[in-house]
Parts: sequence; structure tokens; C-alpha cells
Amino acid sequence: MIQPLNFISMIVQTYRLRNQWITQLTRSKATNNKNLIVLGIETSCDDTGCGIVDSKGTILGNALYSQHLLHLKYGGIIPPIAQDLHIKNITELCECALKSANMKLHNVDAVAATVKPGLPLSLSVGRNFGVRLSLIGNKPFIPIHHMEAHALVARMTQQVDFPYLVLLISGGHCLLAIVQNVSSFFLLGTTIDDAPGEAFDKIARRLKLKNLIDFSNLNGGQAIEIAASRAESPTQFSFAAPLTHSLDCNFSFSGLKTTALNYILECERKSSIIGDKVIPNIYNLCASYQLAITRHICQRTQRAMEFINRHELLPNDHRTLVISGGVACNDFIFKCLNSVCSEMGFACIRPPSKLCTDNGLMIAWNGMERLMTNSGILTNKNDIANVDIEKKSPVGKDWTSRVREENIKCKWIKIKLHKN
Repeated sequence: MIQPLNFISMIVQTYRLRNQWITQLTRSKATNNKNLIVLGIETSCDDTGCGIVDSKGTILGNALYSQHLLHLKYGGIIPPIAQDLHIKNITELCECALKSANMKLHNVDAVAATVKPGLPLSLSVGRNFGVRLSLIGNKPFIPIHHMEAHALVARMTQQVDFPYLVLLISGGHCLLAIVQNVSSFFLLGTTIDDAPGEAFDKIARRLKLKNLIDFSNLNGGQAIEIAASRAESPTQFSFAAPLTHSLDCNFSFSGLKTTALNYILECERKSSIIGDKVIPNIYNLCASYQLAITRHICQRTQRAMEFINRHELLPNDHRTLVISGGVACNDFIFKCLNSVCSEMGFACIRPPSKLCTDNGLMIAWNGMERLMTNSGILTNKNDIANVDIEKKSPVGKDWTSRVREENIKCKWIKIKLHKN
């Protein structure tokens, strides 16, 4: 009988051989064929994006419309309003991207669009528009998984070889996965409740940070990061670490959020805060809250690295952690994760900030990677017309139970209070 550990190693070796073959094939295509061009469309949530890239990773055209300031007034995203704004702006954005690339639709080799996961009303706009472009221009259509696009976009601007570990942290997602190749992922951990971006946003709203002029036009994560950098006593408020008895790589942020809300109520009561006023120690609370979230993310990531090292799932000579998603823009979190990587022998990479947040370029690049490896490309018009959207969609093969069964106990790497 094959033991579980040997079985995992066998799987990894198989994928490594496959990755070598894919790399050779990709290089051959890049050498022998013309420079390919893909147009990507992103409408999974509240940002409308259209990007155009070539097979060398060159950005040829890019257009993005953010609905952030509008939804900020409502305290959250209103799906019907998001859909209406996608419909209103997507044609103009696509025309703008093509114009900036000095191209027409016939110059594009394929059209890619996000079809999962996300808000159904938003996804439907990008899916319908992308399918229409594909059919009108007689171009292949490439359905894109939003999280896989985040996981791969670092390869557009930096040398990141398969396989590698990816940490995706955003307003709607939080997960750790091994990226074996363009279409193969092994999920090591995911959030069981809130995502970190959502946890930041809700506490920022409850703290009424937007009432302060310096934070009035920022999203919750940006506001808390800047407020935290101004703290005089960043450890004033204590937070219990989540999931301490769960020896896995899953995440939970709801308890931290509840603790923060209780602190806010207590501070408001003690200081008789009413109306639009904010608590006097708001910067310290932001710093303590950010630190608690960061420690949780770092500890789950460290366990994932311990699991990988134990089973030699990544080559010893280039073990890499890629951090992507909107929350990856947080410099404090990135610096702390970089410290963990240094201790664990991993390189730490994140895309440029404009590629961390939702955008059309990451969709175009994911489409390019798939086009170059002939993975998930639709050319039949009936198949293209029948592409569906999915509100929820897991990433790759679920290995979370394998991690849990290992019972990996870690000596946690100490998180230093970096100044942003």
C-alpha cells in the first residue's frame, strides 16, 4: 500500500515532469510563432477592467473604472448598482484599451473574461461582453477563474517558475495554494468565514475613519494601514489568536473583527463618543488590529511552508511565496511575510500594486498563459455561447485535510513591528 507521504511526492514528481514539458512547449511557441496578443475583461465585483498584453508580458493597453467612491457612501457594494455601472462603462473601457494599444479587435488573438467566482450580476456583464467580442471577431474565448488570475499575474512581470506557493488575500478571498502549473492548483488553506479585506473594511467603517479628512477617499484597508502607522502604542489592545487548536492552514477573521467591535464600543462608552466623532485612541486600535490580522496570516503561511518543506513539494533551490490580491498592497503585511520567508528559506514576491487589485491585465495574462499551453481554450461557437458564470468556485484540488492530518506544530517566527 502506498503511504500518504509517498503518494504526495509521486504526484509532485509527475507534475514537475509535466511542468518541464509545458515550459519547453511554451518556449518553442514563443520562438516559432508570432507574438500573441490577448484582451482580458474583469467584472467580478465592483471594478470594470480591460487589459491587453502580449506573450512577452508587455502591457499594450489598459483601462480601469473603479466604483469605490460610490459604494463607499453606501457602506458596501450594492450588486444592482455595480451591474449598471459595468454595463455603462465596459464598451468605452474596451475601446480605450484598444486605442491605447493602437489596435482593433482583429489584431487580438483571443478574448479572455472572468466567469468565476464573483457577484453574479457583475460577472454576467463581463461574460456577455467577452463572448460577444469573441463571436463578432471570430476569436477564441478563454473563461478565467478570478483567483487563478491573481495567482499567476506575478509571472507577467517577474521570473516565477512553477511550482510555487501563493497566498491570495483580498476583500473576498483568503487562501494558500501550491501552483503546479497554469491549470493545476493544490489548496492548502482557505478562510472559514470572513476575508481580511472585508475585516478591514467593516472595522474601518465602524471606526468612522472616513470622517477624518486624511481617510475620506480611502478603502478600509488603506485607511487602517495609514492610521496604524501613526500609532504611539501599537500593542495597546490585545487580540486572541484565532484557530490556535486547529493545526491546519485555514483562516478565520470573524473573531478578530468581533473583538475590535467590542473595543470600539468600550472606548465610545468611556469617552462618551456620539454621532460622527471618533474614539481618541483610534490609531492604536488600528495598529493592534492590523497586527493581529498580520500575525494570523503569517502563522498560517508558515505552517503551509512547514508542510511543503516536510514533503519537499517545492524545489529546494527556488522555493517561492507569491502574495497577491488587494490586501497584498499593505506594506506592513508584506514586510512581515517577507520576514517569515527569510526565516523559512523562501523568496517573497508580489506583483506591482496595480496588478494586485482587480484589473483586466491579470485576466489577459491568465488568458495568455492558457493560450500558450492550449489549456481551456474555446473555439467552437456553441461552446463559447454556452459559457456560464459561477458565484462560487473552489481553487484546484483540496488538500486542506492532508495538512490537518499532519498535525504540524510550529515555533512561530516573531513578527516585528515594522514601520511602514
